[in-house]
Amino acid sequence: MNVQSKNAASQWRGPLFALSLSLVLAAAAPSRIAAQQTAPQAAQQVAPKAAPAAKPAVQGCTLPSGEPHDEDKATTRITSEQARQLFALVDVLLKFSSGETGLPIKSTVKRQLTTRDGVVKYLEEKFNEDEGAKRLERDEIVLKKFGLLDRDFNLKPFLLQLLKEQIEAYYDSKTKTVNLLDWIGPDDEQPVLAHELTHALQDQHSDLEKWDNQTPDEVSTDSAGDRDHLARDEMDTARDSVAEGQATLVMWDCVLKPLGKSLIQDPEVLDLLKSQMSGAEDSPVMARAPLLISESMLFPYREGMSFEQDLWMDQGQTAAFTGALDRPPTSSWEIINPREYERKHIPAIPLLPDIHPLTDPAYKPYGIGQVGQLDVQILSKLLGGDNSARDLTPAWNGGLYWAGQLRSATTPAQQAGTASIALFYLSVWRNADSANVFAKIYSNSLGRKYSRVSELSSGASAADDGSVERLFTTNEGPVLITTRGKMVFIAESFPLPLARKLTALILDAQGAGPMHLARAPLRPGAPSFESDAPGSALTNDLVHFFAEAGVMKAAVDAERLALEK
Repeated sequence: MNVQSKNAASQWRGPLFALSLSLVLAAAAPSRIAAQQTAPQAAQQVAPKAAPAAKPAVQGCTLPSGEPHDEDKATTRITSEQARQLFALVDVLLKFSSGETGLPIKSTVKRQLTTRDGVVKYLEEKFNEDEGAKRLERDEIVLKKFGLLDRDFNLKPFLLQLLKEQIEAYYDSKTKTVNLLDWIGPDDEQPVLAHELTHALQDQHSDLEKWDNQTPDEVSTDSAGDRDHLARDEMDTARDSVAEGQATLVMWDCVLKPLGKSLIQDPEVLDLLKSQMSGAEDSPVMARAPLLISESMLFPYREGMSFEQDLWMDQGQTAAFTGALDRPPTSSWEIINPREYERKHIPAIPLLPDIHPLTDPAYKPYGIGQVGQLDVQILSKLLGGDNSARDLTPAWNGGLYWAGQLRSATTPAQQAGTASIALFYLSVWRNADSANVFAKIYSNSLGRKYSRVSELSSGASAADDGSVERLFTTNEGPVLITTRGKMVFIAESFPLPLARKLTALILDAQGAGPMHLARAPLRPGAPSFESDAPGSALTNDLVHFFAEAGVMKAAVDAERLALEK
């Protein structure tokens, strides 16, 4: 389907269609799709030797029962017969996923049931051994410095509690095994299983251990390392969105096809599903999650599915699946704007000159990264509300940050505090009006994360370049916010003379002309998936951590919520 067809279909979107889909689903649910066969029957009839060309018996999934998976029901276990049915479904739904994606089945997929204790052990090992989890712990102080997390928020225990509530199943790309929960029956597990088996097919095509792990672990101490990192900083977010978007599209088609619908033939269904991906229903931990965490969790499912739907409708199945795996997008901007990806456009990245002679005498490099379109969407929503996010997100045109930790902070207590961190943030916009709006809401939000905030000067315009400076004092030092044309530069907790030197150095480096691409080539001999720079885009490690952990309840409960409406 082309763009015009999709736009025409979009006219159906709204309450009337949501109601009609809910009625269709509700009508189908009690019968459990009468034409659907039981798992053992289906498994026996898939690709029989006497008729190798036969289609798989299961053309989709049964509808989930609608019963929430209550963590308090710790004694609930599926029966041995249900387990047999579930295991038989793996091969059936693998064929379904292969047909939906066009990705060939190159080998069988190992399968195992896991208990609640097994899930807890998996999560704890992930937190203790996974490099992405270690990066995430390191990110925490920078996220608090930005105001994306409250100062007293404890990230690791909250994420562990959240994932215990949210995980529905997971595919382990290291062991090539799909892990199914032993307290969820075959009917409820079918859509989730179709999702995870899509990951298995992606793994057989692209080797997910390498393909989906682009973020470096080491700390950069020079300008070359900084440029290397910025050149591919959001790759994990973009690739996770492709992987989860493909798997979520297959999952929902598995539910919709027995009803005579699909996300390609009926693209208006997507808006209803996306609107239900809030994660708050029957999920008390998710309901308490900060905006940063909930949006980072849902982005690859919600926007990734929309990205994949657009590719499939515009360019066909091969482009949406094999094509996106072979030529993955590089940024959240491409995920949010799939037609830019189709045109092979990549976002501009501001230039970062060599800051180390200025910063390194007093600060150890701590983190560096892009502030991508997803980051700005979350930041502007948090600071200015839904309207600000709606207006500012499309106007984003690049951004980066750098954080350093005081060398004088030598004790664990000092190093754990945001007062030990100084950071700067360059934000670039498509027009000066958007830059001014963002500078204003950022300035107005300083009281959210600092105490004793006082503005010392405002509106001091430089004669030559037109820069407008606002200076604040806080309990953690000066905050200098400078607007120049389409750019906003923010320096927090640096001594004022150093903040002004950094402001001039970085704004002058951008020049007066149009923002240009600053994707630096890799150093000679550096492999395409490695770098020695620190940090990542503000949301990158969170998105990647959730995507690697398994499929989340918040992403798969949309259909159940539609049934209840």
